[in-house]
Amino acid sequence: MTSLYFDIADNQWPLIYHEKYNISFWGLEKLHVFDAKKWGNIIKHLKEGSFIDDDAIVQPNEAQKSDLLVVHTKKYLKSLKWSVNVAMIAEVPVVACLPNILVQHAYLRPMRLQTGGSILGGKLALERGWAINVGGGFHHCSGEAGGGFCPYADITLLIRFLINAGKIETAMIVDLDAHQGNGYERDFIGVPEVYIMDMYNKHIYPRDKDAKRAIRRNVELNTHVEDLAYMLQLRQNLKAALQEFKPDILVYNAGTDVLDNDPLGLMRISEIGIIKRDEFVFQICREQRIPIVMLTSGGYLPKTAKIISDSIINLHNKGLISGKREKGVQ
Repeated sequence: MTSLYFDIADNQWPLIYHEKYNISFWGLEKLHVFDAKKWGNIIKHLKEGSFIDDDAIVQPNEAQKSDLLVVHTKKYLKSLKWSVNVAMIAEVPVVACLPNILVQHAYLRPMRLQTGGSILGGKLALERGWAINVGGGFHHCSGEAGGGFCPYADITLLIRFLINAGKIETAMIVDLDAHQGNGYERDFIGVPEVYIMDMYNKHIYPRDKDAKRAIRRNVELNTHVEDLAYMLQLRQNLKAALQEFKPDILVYNAGTDVLDNDPLGLMRISEIGIIKRDEFVFQICREQRIPIVMLTSGGYLPKTAKIISDSIINLHNKGLISGKREKGVQ
């Protein structure tokens, strides 16, 4: 049995966050371009907007070794006990010099909490029609290897937990992070029950040709793509994907590194472009009555947190999410 699945109160939203999501290497996290406080800042902005309070937020449990072994190999999990290996995944070389007990506490435990949040999000999306994990989306990690700041395969775990529990038979992953989601793609090569649509900048990391074999709808974009061309590609391809495949759940990897001036995404999507992107994905899921779980994934500018919170508020204002249980969902 897992402690990651549990029921939530009627007054709680399927909005998942834990204050220990945030990473602190005693200032060393600033050596990476990622905003290690992004997740907390999203919640801060939501509270400042009087959108939500602590009582409405769902706190996940930390994924334990037994949970991680549903997807991860023992060899991979054992490799995380060496700080040099974690440093390569976190992309902060100095972490290799730290005692592993500190690395576990400061980096890997927050990531295990976020992974627990993603797994719980799958269950809650089926029950409420939607769920948002204010974290997760570690799409560069597979069962056998981490990379690109992603130490745990939370997307693969989310889907495998639902299938193993008999809650779903099929799933669709829609990955709109600027980078190719090569981790879960490697896990789902040759798995017809999982449909992958990946829309990314083809000129940047990871350029994983082998992982592309798992993608059913591969949308490769050029550097500096702007709103109009981006939304056209999204609308055409997501509509076509849902004509080809009817999933029991849609996992939305909503990376905001597509934002103009993001140092790694190298795309030119505006703030309103991201908000409209999220709105479209949630709208089409509502129209087709497909439960959706959103993960926040990449996004490397300080203003990213405010954009995500604005997008969540917009989803509510447009009637696409609410704290009430949706009619007709499980």
